[in-house]
Amino acid sequence: MTQTRLGFAAIVSTRLAAILTTLAMAGFASMDAMSKWLVRDYPITQTLWVRYVIFTGFALLVARRAGVRSALASARPWLQAGRGLLALVENGVFVLAFAYLPLADTHAVAAASPLIVVALSALMLGEKAGLRRWLAVLAGFGGVLIIIRPGFQTLNGALLIPLFGAVLWALYQVLTRLTGRTDRAETTLLWSALSGLAVTSLLAPWWWVWPDASSWALLAAVGLLGSLSHYALIKALDYAEAGAVQPYSYTLLVWAAILGVVVFGDIPDTGTIAGAVVVVLSGLATWFHDRPKAAPHG
Repeated sequence: MTQTRLGFAAIVSTRLAAILTTLAMAGFASMDAMSKWLVRDYPITQTLWVRYVIFTGFALLVARRAGVRSALASARPWLQAGRGLLALVENGVFVLAFAYLPLADTHAVAAASPLIVVALSALMLGEKAGLRRWLAVLAGFGGVLIIIRPGFQTLNGALLIPLFGAVLWALYQVLTRLTGRTDRAETTLLWSALSGLAVTSLLAPWWWVWPDASSWALLAAVGLLGSLSHYALIKALDYAEAGAVQPYSYTLLVWAAILGVVVFGDIPDTGTIAGAVVVVLSGLATWFHDRPKAAPHG
């Protein structure tokens, strides 16, 4: 009976991780669409500073339940600080990419990160990456290639920007899982916010452009969405291994395609739709594969 309960708890944890990851990707896609709109008129450092101000406020509210001083107590402070700075650089890299590339193309290149996460998880965390998981992730990446096929008819150096961001994003997720072994989600969230706020507060005043009312609203929305999405992803990595949630990260492409139509008028072609179907199916395949088998009663 105990084994059955443990098996059910593992199933619930995996499902929760999948749902939280999918919601986080929807939030990130929405945040990125707004960032692409803002970066045309405002410096990257400014948009990041506003994002981290709101992110810090959100993190302090979350940490207040257990006490801010208690939440700041980390077993690995240097790792937490380095991870927070890595997240800041990764955010800046992707905002820079939005200035040169369409939203869908940026996310299509960045979708290589799940493959990188699976490899890094095996090397750094000792997580097992079985054949079926590799096949599911590869199938999802194949769907990404179907989506971006027209965009790669003419390669340009700007595509290296989101590729670099994909490496940073993968490393960020692995380090999030690593810090989760010793620190609570509230601790990781608070360190992420404070690390980014400290650096952007030093940089933002040098390139400040005063926003109008509508831009302030967009900046605030970007900060709120980023806060909620990062927390959802941190909680997801508490519930499941980093490699297990990667296929669900591909849903970011689906959200980006939808926002491309609604916000920027980019109509997806047949290849984009077909690729999105492959992406979703690869996530579902991993969902069913990762379900623990129920133990016999007794």
